[in-house]
Amino acid sequence: MDLQGKRVVIFGGKTGLLGQSLTKALTSTGAKVYPLSSKDCDLLEPVEVEKLLNRRDPDLIINAVAYTAVDLAEDEEEAAFALNATAPQLLAAEAIRRGIPFVHYSTDFVFKGDSETPYTVYDETGAFSVYGISKAEGERNLLALGYEKTLIIRISWLFGPGKINFVEKILSLAEERDTLSVVDDQTGSPSYAPDVATNTVKLLEHDATGIYHLANSGDTTWYGLASAAVALTNIDCDVQPVPSSAYPTKATRPRYSVLDLGRFTQATGETPRHWKEALEEYVKKELKK
Repeated sequence: MDLQGKRVVIFGGKTGLLGQSLTKALTSTGAKVYPLSSKDCDLLEPVEVEKLLNRRDPDLIINAVAYTAVDLAEDEEEAAFALNATAPQLLAAEAIRRGIPFVHYSTDFVFKGDSETPYTVYDETGAFSVYGISKAEGERNLLALGYEKTLIIRISWLFGPGKINFVEKILSLAEERDTLSVVDDQTGSPSYAPDVATNTVKLLEHDATGIYHLANSGDTTWYGLASAAVALTNIDCDVQPVPSSAYPTKATRPRYSVLDLGRFTQATGETPRHWKEALEEYVKKELKK
């Protein structure tokens, strides 16, 4: 797909962590991008969505909206399922009606977390948190439509500019405290939002459809990510590893949710850069620490 001059509507493009990076990346291709927030349109009101899309007449629809409050979702199940399972299907129906591509983002939380090797796009899902189950249902609902121009991208451990995230939060706490304790028994794939956005563009340019995994190369624990972020600064804070049991949460997180990026590399011929390189760019250039 040649994105030059294409009209792209990005739900979540104005204020979302990923959406803002997508807006930048797609604008740089010469596409005419329409980033939206919840103030512009209620995703759960089909008539409202249809009217907006009729006005914009897009060549591509991207859904970067999700209910991501993992613990709160355990109490707000209906709200989580509405945004994560129902809304994607409603947006895809509009893409089908127009015969245009539809991109949707999912998560590593759709997996059970009991693997010892990176999860591939062909592995069975087995989510157990409300958040993970609702995102997995969103995937199933899209696949059930059978629309051949659908691209589902699973991402994980997202950090980057434009919105508060784990890395920024850790550095803020490190400036206030002498020591920090961070969970060291959950392993995953950190994803730098600008890299996910850039690599999404590459998938679109290669007319990719189906399910793909996007993250930065390499894996680590939350402790590993936190300690690496602090080490990139002059902040004097001792980061200590602790088990998940030290910080009980309402929702259970996957113990291991590393994503296999092989299908992306196969489709584009490129390998995402290592998370440490992306982290350094974020901390030094974006946060200026």
